[in-house]
Amino acid sequence: MNTFKYLTIIFLGSFFLSCGSNSAQKKNDISIKTNAEGHAITYDKPLELEISNPKNHEISSLEFKFDGKSVSKQLDLNTFKLGDHLIEATFNLGGDTETISQNITILNNQTPKVYSYKIINEYPHDITSYTQGLEFYNGELYESTGQYQESKLRKVDYKTGAVLKNINLDDEFFGEGLTVLNDNIYQLTWKKGTGFVYDVDTFEKTGSFKYGDSKEGWGICNDGKLLYKSDGTEKIWTLNPETLAEEGYIQAYHNKGKVVELNELEWVDGKIYANRYNKNGVAIINPKNGAVEGVIDFTPLRKMVTQHPKLNVLNGIAYNPDTKTFFITGKHWDKLFEVEIIEN
Repeated sequence: MNTFKYLTIIFLGSFFLSCGSNSAQKKNDISIKTNAEGHAITYDKPLELEISNPKNHEISSLEFKFDGKSVSKQLDLNTFKLGDHLIEATFNLGGDTETISQNITILNNQTPKVYSYKIINEYPHDITSYTQGLEFYNGELYESTGQYQESKLRKVDYKTGAVLKNINLDDEFFGEGLTVLNDNIYQLTWKKGTGFVYDVDTFEKTGSFKYGDSKEGWGICNDGKLLYKSDGTEKIWTLNPETLAEEGYIQAYHNKGKVVELNELEWVDGKIYANRYNKNGVAIINPKNGAVEGVIDFTPLRKMVTQHPKLNVLNGIAYNPDTKTFFITGKHWDKLFEVEIIEN
């Protein structure tokens, strides 16, 4: 009797295992099919969704989701942000509800415009400054510098290079980008997941904030209402100015793929200007969808400063609305260049 029960249990176990394996196998036969080549598509084309079911398994109750929201089989992409997204298909297969997924990348539909520049003026810049952030506010130039035990927050006379106000960060912090909004200076640090808030007039520290999913702090700017923060990837995060919490992000993409290592940021006429670390260039980004609409190569500027062992890459973009010109410098550069951007 015990032997019979034992054999019955083995048989039933094998039966259910077989059924489970059969169900799993059927699911593996089914995939999501789109009109995206290599899982990438430009945002001006409609995305067409369907199921590939070559073995004609009986499926029903098919539902497509795009980033977790139900969508139709033809999806207009021009309202979505560029970058990586998730497609899911949920359906009934042999009485079981199954879900399969596929990643897709939305690209810009145009090649970025190439811009050049004209040098208007050259000004002295502190060669010891490892420049991380640069911004004009009410006609004054503010600068954030990096390196452990050397990081600073400064107000600078850009014409003479004189330091008008300075505070040093604690040795444990590596200073990064800065921006000024509503008389508050927001300064990032690199790997500590912490940013600081200061009074723009006194440099008194009035608060601090923690990063969320962005992990690291690189560059920051604002549009007069919201803060935008880079983290060294292709992502630029939107921060609530009241809570300083991350509320979302865009991903910087052109027509071929993503643009990574976005660093110092500057907001100019509705666009984000982002300098790419180690590239001595700047990407012009649409803040609504992440499209890289233009590029500027500032490589020649590095050859125009004093060449020395600590000389490092371009880092520092400031737009002066009074002169309608850009001010460019770099890490351990002894010059600050005032330039006019020109479309080729």
